[in-house]
Amino acid sequence: MNISHTRRRAAAAVAALALPLSLVAVAPQAWAANAGEPFGPGCAALPKQGPGSPSVMAGQPVATAAAGNPALSTLVSAVKQAGLVDTLNNAKDITLFAPTNEAFAKIPKADLDKVLADEAALTKILTYHVVGSTVDKPDLADGSFETLEGGTLTTSGTGDSYKVNGTAAIVCGDVATSNATVHVVDTVLMPK
Repeated sequence: MNISHTRRRAAAAVAALALPLSLVAVAPQAWAANAGEPFGPGCAALPKQGPGSPSVMAGQPVATAAAGNPALSTLVSAVKQAGLVDTLNNAKDITLFAPTNEAFAKIPKADLDKVLADEAALTKILTYHVVGSTVDKPDLADGSFETLEGGTLTTSGTGDSYKVNGTAAIVCGDVATSNATVHVVDTVLMPK
């Protein structure tokens, strides 16, 4: 009887340990489920599977997830150059307004090269694209959010059409990563 009782206690202890471990394993998927489905015309360009796909990005921290998306390669290079990869990957519940390669291409090359060579200026611009809380689609209709840079971003719109600071269009929003919500934008946002 003692052996049977001991086995039941051991089984209960294993079950009690297994539950938190299983919750840790599904945490990225839970984050993805809470973030909503990606929306916007640019979402069609996301890979359906593999690196850069919503299912893979949902299990990765934001800087790593962005690195898998070819449309964000300029942003990823800038984040690496500014030394912000670990900062972004280790942050919790943030929102990244991620400029596409085409957004960076709108900046005259001489100006872009100058910013890329100035780590302080680059860090200021990149941290202006990050909000220290979760901003999902329902928050975008008429929002005002403090950025990690210290400035403020505003959002407006309806349906699947939203603007940031009145000029940058969200081309693909509510893309979930394990620690962030990503809204891909068509213009580099400049702090005031």
